[in-house]
Amino acid sequence: MPQISQLAETFASQLFWLLVTFGFVFFVVGKGMLPRVISTIDQRDKSVADDLAAAEAARTAADLAEEKWRTQENAAREAATGRVAQARAAGVASAEKTLAAANAVAEAKIAEAEARIAAASSAASDEIEAVAADAARDIVARLSGANVTAAEAKKAVKAALNG
Repeated sequence: MPQISQLAETFASQLFWLLVTFGFVFFVVGKGMLPRVISTIDQRDKSVADDLAAAEAARTAADLAEEKWRTQENAAREAATGRVAQARAAGVASAEKTLAAANAVAEAKIAEAEARIAAASSAASDEIEAVAADAARDIVARLSGANVTAAEAKKAVKAALNG
């Protein structure tokens, strides 16, 4: 094979041009492109670190805002509970006052009704005594023929009723 026999003659020349090509590529990539790639990576790392720091600061601010909001909410809830308790107490006091007034009116009506009942009972008792006295006088007159006065008949009926 003729290619193998020429290998020794062309080896040094190929090795030289291989070294020149790799050297050129190394300097072009190493001196021209690599610093740009490294600066881009550094900028990206700095941007990520800045974004993480900003996110941490935003999270801290959000936590503080949430704590402030919770404090305000708890204060508002306590104030509302106090107002509800005040309104409830005022409602209970008003209801008790209204109930007391209604009870006073009812007690007055009951006392008035009891007085009327007592008066009616007394009047009925007096009338029963009067009717009983008249009946007793008539019965005595019919049975014995004796004439009894109204006062005597009343006295006898009272003695019989009251014991």
